[in-house]
Amino acid sequence: MTSPQPVAGVRTIFGDRTRDLETLSGETFDAVIDTSGYVPHVVERSARFFAGRTGRYVFVSTVSVYDISRPELHEDSPMLALPDGASRTEMTDETYGPLKALCERVVASTFRQRATIVRPGLIVGPHDPTDRFTYWPVRFARGGDVLAPAPPDAPVQFVDVRDLADFVVHLVERNAPGDYNVTSPQGLYTMGGVLSACAAAARLRTTVTWADEAFLLAHDVAPWMDLPLWIPPSIDASGILNINVRKALIAGLRIRRLADTIRDTLTWFTTLPRDHVARAGLTPDRETSLLSALERT
Repeated sequence: MTSPQPVAGVRTIFGDRTRDLETLSGETFDAVIDTSGYVPHVVERSARFFAGRTGRYVFVSTVSVYDISRPELHEDSPMLALPDGASRTEMTDETYGPLKALCERVVASTFRQRATIVRPGLIVGPHDPTDRFTYWPVRFARGGDVLAPAPPDAPVQFVDVRDLADFVVHLVERNAPGDYNVTSPQGLYTMGGVLSACAAAARLRTTVTWADEAFLLAHDVAPWMDLPLWIPPSIDASGILNINVRKALIAGLRIRRLADTIRDTLTWFTTLPRDHVARAGLTPDRETSLLSALERT
């Protein structure tokens, strides 16, 4: 739980899962939803503790468990192995996916048919601390000339955090076992479509200038972080933009309107401190410099 304020009508118990699980002794649960397991020994401790105390254990994992160089990712796609010599107790960018995969195995082996594994793609919407989607609505809200990664028809996938949460609750209510990829359906969004929706929400005069991969990489623009949602073809990661979510859709996943996600993200952003420093996206000065360089080419 990240909010320091208890939720009205909800009994709240604060603790540290690495040492305070015994405070829950004597409690039983219809379901445990584990959103914060990153290393297997911590998840194993929780899984063993709750094995006899809950009907279902839902583990929120990530599509990063897969080999994203595959052209399409589905629930049976190959999963990453932890590199030789890598720590099982300390997470790095390189080991994030493999460690999550090991956490999944702990949950699956402990709970079997009482285990549910949810693998989200990029999670977006209000209260997102990463800015990996927020950058675009906020950027269009400033107006002016916007630098964007070509081509406009490049596919993108992401899921509103509220749609993810609703689906998790839906799975619990149905007592549904199994593994589920959870993000927007294949083909639903393109980069151009997302940016057009951001422009419509901003209601300001904007011009989108599209820059190709060669220009952006030559100017050290970092995929995914400097220009969120962008993964160039030259990077062997095409699977992250082609995630099959048919199983989740059949099970009841619902995706809200993109315009609603953009509007609510902008509304939330206005509540942040004025000195908020974005964790992703181009700074205005760097964007201006890149646009000038592109004009000279």
